[in-house]
Amino acid sequence: MKKTLPVLLAAAALWLTAPAHAESAQQTKMKECATQAKGKTGAERKAFMKECLAGKATAASEAGKPAEAPAGEKKLTAQQMKMRECNSQAKGMKGEERKKFMKECLSKKK
Repeated sequence: MKKTLPVLLAAAALWLTAPAHAESAQQTKMKECATQAKGKTGAERKAFMKECLAGKATAASEAGKPAEAPAGEKKLTAQQMKMRECNSQAKGMKGEERKKFMKECLSKKK
């Protein structure tokens, strides 16, 4: 009994401090569609969300999506595209200079 109590306490502590389960693909898609639907209300938003979640792309919804990736690569998210752009601008920088530049570049809104 003396040996099992610490083991049980350790297991309980791990369980309580463990991060929540990872998002499912559907949850991720829902967040992306909701982000793209900002500014839309009512029936317009409902129709957009239905099309977005179904994977149907319209001309209006394409405006909020990231650009096409080169053949053979998956599509990049807006954040990934921004990271790629900032990385290319930071060529030759090192250490604190690069860190400061990347922080400023990634925090800028387009």
